[in-house]
Amino acid sequence: MNHNLVVTKRNGRQEIINLEKIHKVVNWAAQGLSNVSVSQVELRSHIQFYDGIKTSDIHETIIKAAADLISQKAPDYQYLAARLTVFHLRKKAYGKFEPPKLYDHVLKLVNLGKYDKELLKSYNVQDFEYMDSIIDHRRDMNFSYAAIKQLEGKYLAQNRITGEIYESAQFLYMLISACLFSKYSSKTRLNYIKQFYDAISTFKISLPTPIMSGVRTPTRQFSSCVLIECGDSLDSINATSSAIVKYVSQRAGIGVNAGRIRALGSAIRNGEAFHTGCIPFYKHFQTAVKSCSQGGVRGGAATLFYPIWHLEVENLLVLKNNRGTEENRIRHLDYAVQINKLMYQRLIKGEIITLFSPSDVPGLYEAFFADQKQFKKLYILYEENRSIRKKHIKAVELFSLLMQERASTGRIYIQNVDHCNTHSPFDSRLASIRQSNLCLEITLPTKPLENVNDANGEIALCTLSAFNLGAINNLKDLSKLANLVVRALDALLDYQNYPLLSAKHSAVKRRSLGVGVINYAYYLAKNNVRYSDGSANKLTHCTFEAIQFYLLQASNELAKEQGPCNWFHETNYAKGILPIDTYKKDLDLIVDESLHYDWQSLRINITKYGLRNSTLSALMPSETSSQILNATNGIEPPRGYVSIKASKDGTLKQAVPELIKLKNNYELLWNMPNNTGYLQLVGIMQKFIDQSISANTNYDPYRFPNNKIPMKILLSDLLYSYKLGLKTLYYHNTRDGAKNVHENMQDINPVDYCTSEACKI
Repeated sequence: MNHNLVVTKRNGRQEIINLEKIHKVVNWAAQGLSNVSVSQVELRSHIQFYDGIKTSDIHETIIKAAADLISQKAPDYQYLAARLTVFHLRKKAYGKFEPPKLYDHVLKLVNLGKYDKELLKSYNVQDFEYMDSIIDHRRDMNFSYAAIKQLEGKYLAQNRITGEIYESAQFLYMLISACLFSKYSSKTRLNYIKQFYDAISTFKISLPTPIMSGVRTPTRQFSSCVLIECGDSLDSINATSSAIVKYVSQRAGIGVNAGRIRALGSAIRNGEAFHTGCIPFYKHFQTAVKSCSQGGVRGGAATLFYPIWHLEVENLLVLKNNRGTEENRIRHLDYAVQINKLMYQRLIKGEIITLFSPSDVPGLYEAFFADQKQFKKLYILYEENRSIRKKHIKAVELFSLLMQERASTGRIYIQNVDHCNTHSPFDSRLASIRQSNLCLEITLPTKPLENVNDANGEIALCTLSAFNLGAINNLKDLSKLANLVVRALDALLDYQNYPLLSAKHSAVKRRSLGVGVINYAYYLAKNNVRYSDGSANKLTHCTFEAIQFYLLQASNELAKEQGPCNWFHETNYAKGILPIDTYKKDLDLIVDESLHYDWQSLRINITKYGLRNSTLSALMPSETSSQILNATNGIEPPRGYVSIKASKDGTLKQAVPELIKLKNNYELLWNMPNNTGYLQLVGIMQKFIDQSISANTNYDPYRFPNNKIPMKILLSDLLYSYKLGLKTLYYHNTRDGAKNVHENMQDINPVDYCTSEACKI
């Protein structure tokens, strides 16, 4: 190595390279870490030095060298690389390693237009000095490399054009806390700020992308999920498209219910013309979704919902298929097919399903969600009515087409609309659940818009967060955390802005929250139980009972202080009906566990004082937010001990928590023999969760003859998930990208997959 190399410093000055400085920084980053070698990092990085290299480039070279060494045997390189990255980011943001005083920092960034100017109106200099005294910048050193790179890429305040970084993580956490509790009284808010800052900066509570990237900035829209329902008119379709654009531009994922749109060939204007059907309007929605880039944080995305009995369903099911032309495909949306018990029964009995245009069968679409007995009565009535346009198809053919497209694309989702309404926090007669969101975990009432400013329409918003199960040592700890997260998210509903009146009405009057979990796989490993063999069933039952109990308790306490939400009367909670009253009783055969909390006293308090929030829980996917907390993704089993994620900075490697100690306790996804154990766990969670769960099905073709997944397996899993009370199914994952499934649909006999257990739905 040539020690006479010249380097260019950040201020433009040049000097001879000082290897001792580099060694000192790497040595500092390696303190307290296991199985890391400073010399290995230096050796790898030296190879890439050249004369005139910038000191910032040297730093990035060292970081990359450390990151390349992350492995199963030496996972702590992820912390060494992270600490070097923190050092680098602080230099970029502040020109030095030590962060500035909080007040000076806020003043500067408000003047730059990066922070919300209300921060300076809400708090005085003494308040900022107190907040500064409780910030612990050493917590930056607890991030993994993947976490700090995600923070840098998505969350830290920055100029996305020039790449300038303006803040470090602890300022982000403190100022989110300050914004959310800004309207609390001067006597209590600093205490809540401290508690919430500690909870999020020590990774006990996870926050979603819109909150992490948006709260403290001038942009005030932080709901992760937006549900928009479309009516069967041009005005409603145009209003839906406009609402999509509004919310995609503000970082939200979109769920679009387009099930009301009439089928191709339907008469319009008293027979003056034929309707063009669903596909042209679905294309219109796709254009709206892809029109905005969401400020460089993430791209626009949406899931579109329709019923399995829609007259156009055979054409709608193949919209993501790679075969076909652009005219008959819409590949940049995802889709969810809505099913109920009657449709499953037709499958099990080997009967037919009759397809209708919703416009031809008055009352059927509404009853599909609100009243299952009425739906069955109307459906049979319309089947027998010869004057109504319809089409018959064998149930097994239709379900097989659905599952084939789900398997080949991975992104045709399932919504069991009856479970969404019978095991729901809402009274389905007053507030039906007619769709879910982008990721199939939000189940909230919606109403179609007739125009953009329609005060009678209802766009549903849900504000998310999650408990890090890996940081929970005692379920009693959830009580304090639930109180903090409910208060913070509820305050956010009043803090944020609403682009549309129909969204504001719903958000402020229903006050729906969705608190989930991350790091479930680590939680199981830490407790030495597994996904696939039933050993985790009792632990899961106890844990999710505690989660829902404490969330409801927190919302009840908040209702005593601030009053229940305005539309509390539309919930089943108002009638004293809790999730523990409406779950699928088949679960009792899977987990024999009594309840451990005083639900009866809680029930009495809820009926007396109400709830501040119509919903409290939802289990969301958390790909990025889990990474920030060095956690496993949501409730999912890991695919490997070290995950490799693509990013704009290259690949990011992240090891599962406590890999060296717990390696043999982790159950990896593709080591699981089938979906049964996982689906049972999701069913147990759903017993308590008042919204839904982003649950995936996973298939390894190499476990089956000819590397093809038999259709009977896919259908059996679908029926079993329904039997257990699941509301939704999200991704269909196939190992190594293989897409083969059983394609001899005509040869399938319902008896093949209809085992006695799965059929008892």
